[in-house]
Amino acid sequence: MISTAALVTAAQAGDRKAFGELYRLYGRMVHGILLARTPRGEVEDLTQEVFLRGLERLGSLREPAAFGGWIATIARHAASDRVRRAPREVELVDEVAAPEPAGGARAVLRLIRELPEAYREPLVLRLVEGLSGPEIAEQTGLTPGSVRVNLHRGYEMLRARLGGPHE
Repeated sequence: MISTAALVTAAQAGDRKAFGELYRLYGRMVHGILLARTPRGEVEDLTQEVFLRGLERLGSLREPAAFGGWIATIARHAASDRVRRAPREVELVDEVAAPEPAGGARAVLRLIRELPEAYREPLVLRLVEGLSGPEIAEQTGLTPGSVRVNLHRGYEMLRARLGGPHE
């Protein structure tokens, strides 16, 4: 398997397939970051925007091995920009749809979004995007220890909000 640094270097030299591979490797992470911060209906388009911004700015990335943390930062900024430029929207689909059980995916996502920022992102990456703790650390540039702690604390807070047992 080719390294992220090698893919970035190739993409910086104009290799579109290499950039496509970076998208394949990091797309779930970017999607999860955005899902933790923005309305569901906008996540797909924002994911595309993040990678387009990344492609445009790829020449400015000095350390190719840092691509994961770099693209994660672009995703966080895109989410913040989106929140700043648009008024708070109510997702009408949730309001009009039939009531869903308390443990439904939308209800859980809503609860996760109410958690402190440090816990939201790792929980969405783990529970929604299916990334393991080490994958989250590797892709976001966080240390494995901080991911482990944030997941643990986030799970505890989520359990408390769901009314489940605590460890």
